[in-house]
Amino acid sequence: MSHIVAKYQLHNSPSKIDAIAEKLAVGLTVGSWTDLTAEDQAHLKKFKGEVISREIIDEDKGVLQIEIAYPEHNLTPDFSSILTTVFGKLSLDGKVKLLDIEFGDYSKHFKGPALGVQGVREILDIHDRPLVMSIFKGIIGRDVKFFENQLRAQALSVDIIKDDEILYDVPELPFEERIVIGKRVLDEVYERTSRRVLYAVNLSGPVFELPDKARIAKQLGANALLFNVHTYGLDALKGIRDLDLGLPILAHPALSGALCGSSDYGISYSLLLSKLTRLAGADLILFPVPYGSIELTESDARSIVTHALEESTVIRAFPVPSAGVHPGLVKRIIDDFGEEIVINAGGGIHGHPDGATAGGEAFLQAINLYKSGKGGKAYEKAVALWGTS
Repeated sequence: MSHIVAKYQLHNSPSKIDAIAEKLAVGLTVGSWTDLTAEDQAHLKKFKGEVISREIIDEDKGVLQIEIAYPEHNLTPDFSSILTTVFGKLSLDGKVKLLDIEFGDYSKHFKGPALGVQGVREILDIHDRPLVMSIFKGIIGRDVKFFENQLRAQALSVDIIKDDEILYDVPELPFEERIVIGKRVLDEVYERTSRRVLYAVNLSGPVFELPDKARIAKQLGANALLFNVHTYGLDALKGIRDLDLGLPILAHPALSGALCGSSDYGISYSLLLSKLTRLAGADLILFPVPYGSIELTESDARSIVTHALEESTVIRAFPVPSAGVHPGLVKRIIDDFGEEIVINAGGGIHGHPDGATAGGEAFLQAINLYKSGKGGKAYEKAVALWGTS
């Protein structure tokens, strides 16, 4: 019988590591073992968890790592089943953190990204540099004219634009109207510049209405979707991906800090934000850079990028370093994460002294400076304002 393998960090007495590991393997699968009759043990043996490894990481602090294999038969191919099995009640049991899950052949049940790195590059016809993404800013409570003007200003220089994740289907800027305006503006920009630009509208609303809204978005001409996957759940993302709409899905990390932020509790950032989100169908995965406006360790950030781009049964997803990013950080970001990334900025674009279009140009010039040694005036003004890394 095939298995998936979960890796945990926990705090307990190192002398008890063998007993603790076996207790986990039993408790999270068949529930008990020594109290069962020989007949029941024989029947349940194939459903019982198996201890794969145990390691003492810090003997003085009692930090342990344990790997448990779970029979595939115990699971159904959805994230609720997987996470409930490997971490459901265990997540309530003190200092325990789920570090990783190895899926092996079980990943065949998940489609992963529809387009991924290569597909998004083909849509935009950009193959030789990092992409640049911008965010709507100050959009809450604004009308359609403000939205249109800000969209156009960004589209004249960046590759991808996304809704603010807190912009839901509000009366001032309804979901459908944003899509219609977005299509018209981006078509105008294409006629003017011959550049394709993606606009990711925030797919939102009651969870059971999401598939219909995603189909409507496609019909109205949307060319990308933003999705707050961790407030809705991984299976909601999987459900949108399984519609096969052919639209890139941008996964926002909202709420993930509550699930991943502790070093002792919850789920690792690399597993939740990257491995599971990619498997569920995200084409682009946003995460905070470790030197921006949100705290994230360099180790966590690098691991997110690794899991997004590593070889797998599903195609690669674009890592999107974000949060507190400005043109002066571009060199450091590329040095840290490579060129298969989308550099995402809000204030670093809209706060440019010459406006949002110049802000996007400053990022493109920063990339060009990195690759060819030639920058530009928009970049110089940005660096004068924000400095470099």
